[in-house]
Amino acid sequence: MTRFVLFVALLLSAGLAACGDDQTPGSPAPAPSASSAPVDDPPGLLTCRALATAVREASLMQPGVIQGIVAVSGTADAPVADAATALGQAYAKALASHETQSEPDAIAAVSAAAADMSQVCADSGLDSAN
Repeated sequence: MTRFVLFVALLLSAGLAACGDDQTPGSPAPAPSASSAPVDDPPGLLTCRALATAVREASLMQPGVIQGIVAVSGTADAPVADAATALGQAYAKALASHETQSEPDAIAAVSAAAADMSQVCADSGLDSAN
C-alpha cells in the first residue's frame, strides 16, 4: 500500500507540474502579440526602409530581398505599394530570363524599378536611408 501511495503522490506532482506548462504537446503556439509587429507609420515607411537597406547593402538581387520588400508593402500607401509591385514584377522577369540573351536587360529593368521606387519614396517623404 505504501508503494501505491508513493506512486500516486509522484503521479500527482508530475501532473501538477505539467498543468503549469503553457505548451502542451499538440497545442498551437501562442499567437505573437500585436505589439511585436513593427508599425508602418506613416504607411510605406517600412517598405522604403527595406528598399534603402537593400540598395545600401547592394543586396537587391539576392534571393528573398525583393520578395521581402514586396511583402512588407502590404501596409504601404498606394504609390509605394505600386512601386514595390513593379519592382517585384521586374525581378520575376529577371529570374525568368536567367541564362538568356535578355538577362542583362531584365537585370537593368530591376535596377530601374528600384530607382523609380526610391524616387516614389522620396516624393512621399519616406526617403529613408537609415
